[in-house]
Amino acid sequence: MLRFSIAVISASLVYISLCCCPRGEAAVVVHAARLIDGRGDDVRERVTIVVADGKFVEVVDGYQDPQPGDELIRLTEHTVMPGLMDMHTHLQSQHSKDAYTERFFMDEADYALRATTYARATLMAGFTTVRDLGDNGHTTIALRSAIEKKWVPGPRIFTAGKSIATTGGHADPTNSLKGNFRRTPGPDEGVVNGPDEARAAVRQRYKDGSDLIKITATGGVLSLAVNGQNPQFTDEELKAVVETAHDYGLIVAVHAHGSEGMKRAVLAGVDSIEHGTFMTDEIMKVMKERGTYWVPTNMAGEWVAKKAEEKGYFPEVVRPKAAAIGPQMAATFAKGYAAGVKIAFGTDSGVSPHGENAREFELMVAGGMPPLKAIQAATLESARLLKIDDRLGTVEAKKTADLTAVKGNPLDDIGLMKHIVFVMKDGVVYKGR
Repeated sequence: MLRFSIAVISASLVYISLCCCPRGEAAVVVHAARLIDGRGDDVRERVTIVVADGKFVEVVDGYQDPQPGDELIRLTEHTVMPGLMDMHTHLQSQHSKDAYTERFFMDEADYALRATTYARATLMAGFTTVRDLGDNGHTTIALRSAIEKKWVPGPRIFTAGKSIATTGGHADPTNSLKGNFRRTPGPDEGVVNGPDEARAAVRQRYKDGSDLIKITATGGVLSLAVNGQNPQFTDEELKAVVETAHDYGLIVAVHAHGSEGMKRAVLAGVDSIEHGTFMTDEIMKVMKERGTYWVPTNMAGEWVAKKAEEKGYFPEVVRPKAAAIGPQMAATFAKGYAAGVKIAFGTDSGVSPHGENAREFELMVAGGMPPLKAIQAATLESARLLKIDDRLGTVEAKKTADLTAVKGNPLDDIGLMKHIVFVMKDGVVYKGR
C-alpha cells in the first residue's frame, strides 16, 4: 500500500509539473486588449501572447496567468499587432538640401555610422523588418550584419545593396558629374549595357551579399536627369536580370514611374513594382494575372511635391518632376487598390525622414484601403513578398516573436499607427517595457 501511494503521488507530481510548466523556461507573457494577428479579418479581444526563446509559444483567448519566473507585460488598453514591415527604405541616407553634394565629403564609414541612427528610428517606429532598395553597395550590408550581431539596434534588413541601372539611368552614380569626376561605371557599380553586363551585375550583387535585386526600369524624380518616366532597360536586359536573379534565389524589385518601362518589367517576370506612378489599366491587369506585387510609396510622392514648393530646395532639373509626381501617385493608388492589385507596404523613407514611416498608413486609407487591409499590407503581405511568411508577418505559435502596439484602436483612428508605444523583435523588448 505504501509503495502504491508513493507511486500515485509521484505520478501526480509529474502530471502537475507537466501541466503547470509546459514551456520548461521563463517566458514573456503579454496581455493585449486587442490583437490584430495579421491573418484574420477579425480583431480578437482580451488575448494572452506567450513568448519564449524568440518565438511565439501560444496565443490564447483570455488573460492567462503567468508562471513563476515569467515577465508579464500589460497592454490592456492597447491594440497589439505583428512587427511592421516596410518594403521600400533607404537607410544609408535622408534627403536634404545637401544630398547631392555630401558624397564628396563623406567616407563609407560616415555613411555607415549615420545609418545606425536611421535604423534605430525605424525600429522605434514599430518597423521590425525592412527592405533596403539601394545604397552605395556596402553600407546596408554592413548595417544588416551589425544589427544581427546586436552591435546596434535596428530592424531586420533585406538589402539590395547597390541598385542596377543603365548608363545615364536613374541609379547611375555618375549622373551630372563633370571634369575629373566624370567616369564610365560598369556592372560592379551597378551600371549595365546589354544582357551580359546585366547578368554580371546581378552576380556581383550576389557576391557582395545582397538579399535581392533592385533595378531602375524608368527615369526617376530625384536623379539629375530631365526625364522621370522614360524606359531605361531593354526587354533583353530585363529578361537577363530576372532569369539570373531567380537562378540565384533572389527576388527582383523594380523602380518604375513611366508606363512603358513598367510594362516591360512586369512582362519580364519581376516580383514587385515600386512607385508605379503612371500605371495603366493594362498593367494592372497583367500584374493581377502574374501575381506581381505593387509597393506604392505614397508618402514619397507627398513629400517631394511639398518640397518642390520651396524654391531652391531641389535642383531646377528635379523640381518640376517632384511637383507632378505627388498628386499622380495618390490618384494611381486609389485606382490600383480598387482594381485589386496586390499591395505591400512601402514608404521610400530616406526620401522622407526615417521614423515617420507610419504616415503611409494614413495615405493608404485616404486612398480607399480599409485600415485592417493597410495593416495587413505591412505585415502578412510584405512577408509574402519577401517569401518569409512561414516565419514572420503574423502572430502565431512557432513564428518569430515580433510585436508592436498602440494605445487605443487603429481601426477607429489609423493615425494611431504614428504613435507606437511597444516594440518587440525576436522576443526582445526594445520599447515600452
